Amino acid sequence: MQLARRLDRLPPYLFVGISQKIAELQASGEDVISFATGDPDLPTPSHIIEHICQAAHDSTNHRYPETAGLPELRQAIAQWYEKRFGVTLDSEKEVLPLIGSKEGVTHIALCFIDPGDIALVPDPAYPPLSMGIVLAGGEPYFMPLREENDFLPDFGAVPEEIANNSRLMWLNYPNNPTGATAELGFFEEAIHFAKQHNLAICHDAAYTEVAFENYRPPSFMQVSGAKEVGMEFHSLSKTYCMTGWRIGMAVGNAEMIDALFRIKSNLDSGIPQAIQYAAIEAMRGPQDCTANHNAILQQRRDKLVKVLNEIGIEARAPKATFYIWAKVPQGYTSIDFTKKLLDETRIAVVPGLGYGKEGEGYIRFSLTIPDDCLERGIDRLSTWYRRDR
Repeated sequence: MQLARRLDRLPPYLFVGISQKIAELQASGEDVISFATGDPDLPTPSHIIEHICQAAHDSTNHRYPETAGLPELRQAIAQWYEKRFGVTLDSEKEVLPLIGSKEGVTHIALCFIDPGDIALVPDPAYPPLSMGIVLAGGEPYFMPLREENDFLPDFGAVPEEIANNSRLMWLNYPNNPTGATAELGFFEEAIHFAKQHNLAICHDAAYTEVAFENYRPPSFMQVSGAKEVGMEFHSLSKTYCMTGWRIGMAVGNAEMIDALFRIKSNLDSGIPQAIQYAAIEAMRGPQDCTANHNAILQQRRDKLVKVLNEIGIEARAPKATFYIWAKVPQGYTSIDFTKKLLDETRIAVVPGLGYGKEGEGYIRFSLTIPDDCLERGIDRLSTWYRRDR
């Protein structure tokens, strides 16, 4: 038996290895507090769950769904974008429901990338952005995201030859893992750059609804010209704590949406209809759940950032996302310090290097951890710091 060579280019998925290590420690009786995975611990709102249950009892929802999703779902997505961002979308041509945004993020590369083609990808970044390119046979060209530039890419630093030969550019704001945000002026620059170099833009906007202190992150689609060059991926996972239900959406350029639909129609059988009806309820129903979730996350953010800075782990409070991107102390690599925390405190975080070369020197904490675990984790960090000095 001989496996495909493309598998040799894929590193183990970052969170699989971390989860396995945590599971091993827990199996041996260790109490591990995990700040590693960005999976909301808060439950899906009850009114959404009730709709899933009701729809699950309807036998018409037991059969194969359509790849394009229910017309009512596409309409609900378009209406949500109009209400939230003031963006008008044609629900027939500019909206496509996804089995979670992750599958669309990886599949879109198959629409643009032939073997050897180049795609511009941020570094550090959510790993599937580059892995989709690799699976399609392409070559990621990494655009550094650095603190001195507020973790925004410098388009002027991309070599002209690379830019002219690239097919696709990924952006992601609010950003995972750094927590950085971008404003409309940045997206205008990105569109200008894309038009100069005949690039398609894909924007991962999964965290626009996880924001604090009345900040409202914009959508890439709000900018004039966005539909001419790009599309945006969004998700109900973070907004409504629905990670386990696997539902998201792609919106934007009609030709790009159609290309992704053609790929999906050959690779999957659509989203279970009971979950589609729940998504309709989520987007059209009461929206106070999002503000309530964000208030809890903000309290957690403030507590964790305070103790991290007190113990010498430099961290800024993000305006959006539920991630804290913290600098490791001098003398450590991100992997060394991650291991030290796990070995000496039984606290799990993610090493920045796992998100790319430019992530070295940082670790990522996720705030998706129950409050009692957060408090225990903070106590452990403080105790360990005093003991370690």
